[in-house]
Amino acid sequence: MSRYARQLKLIGEKGQNRLADARVLIVGAGALTAAAMPYLAGAGVGRLRLVDPDLIEASNLHRQTLFRMQDLGKPKAQISADALRNLNDQCEIEPIIARLDPSNVEVLSEGCNLILDCADSFAASYTLSDHAYQAKIPLISASVLGRSGYAGGFCGGAPSMRAVFPDLPRRAGSCATDGVLGPVVGIIGAMQAEMALAHLAGLRPSPLGRIVSYDAANHRLGGFGFANAPEPDHRPRFIAATDLRPEDLLIDLRAPEEGPPLRDSLIRMTVDDIGPGLPEADRAVMCCKSGLRAWAAAERLRPHWSGEIVLVATG
Repeated sequence: MSRYARQLKLIGEKGQNRLADARVLIVGAGALTAAAMPYLAGAGVGRLRLVDPDLIEASNLHRQTLFRMQDLGKPKAQISADALRNLNDQCEIEPIIARLDPSNVEVLSEGCNLILDCADSFAASYTLSDHAYQAKIPLISASVLGRSGYAGGFCGGAPSMRAVFPDLPRRAGSCATDGVLGPVVGIIGAMQAEMALAHLAGLRPSPLGRIVSYDAANHRLGGFGFANAPEPDHRPRFIAATDLRPEDLLIDLRAPEEGPPLRDSLIRMTVDDIGPGLPEADRAVMCCKSGLRAWAAAERLRPHWSGEIVLVATG
């Protein structure tokens, strides 16, 4: 146990055994993961299942610190796993080169007692939250944009992300469109790792039901508790494109250049076009790239639609 001597003073042998028995699903192998995952592996978490579909690009290297120049073009999940195996061979790391979506979230999280959302994806975060809330699995989700971000503990007995963020953001920014400063992601990723280890080791107070934020522009830490936040009545859920039914009313909110149609029978509209007068169906499916326009369209349609409304994000 000399490897873990410094943390044993804080978590004890019981806490260390809890870490060894833990199974964690990590979604996304980018900058948050590069900051968080070495701390989890180094602390002796028993098994880490890492899911990401992407290949390493030169634009990743300024903040995704597990990668090197010779890794360009290789799968992020695999290279991350290789790097972490060299840190602690007692930690079993399972890389999965795939995109998480509603069709595989249950299988990917099977056997896991914690989920880390490092995906930098609006649709993935809510897909994970919806599943974790229903399955009663704790979710530590983090997000960074520009020079600020947060990490929070959701589900597993605490409110879901929908309870804390029931309304749409004004826009779905991303690192690619809005930029990001590498050290800020490192700070938030380290916060995410600390919250994960605190939960897995059984430390008190629990990080679930709590958000910690950091604003680098003002060098200011913040946060709040949300343990009593109510769940919203209306929860437009994401489905996978493979779950479309022939009888669905499919409304594609994307421009033609954003991607091929999901099927031949669809209606192309903008969010502003959504309203009464659509053809009748048991289920309306709103489709866009990130999920943000689909959610906005669902909110516009809801007062005029008696059936189910679901969302598809093509990525």
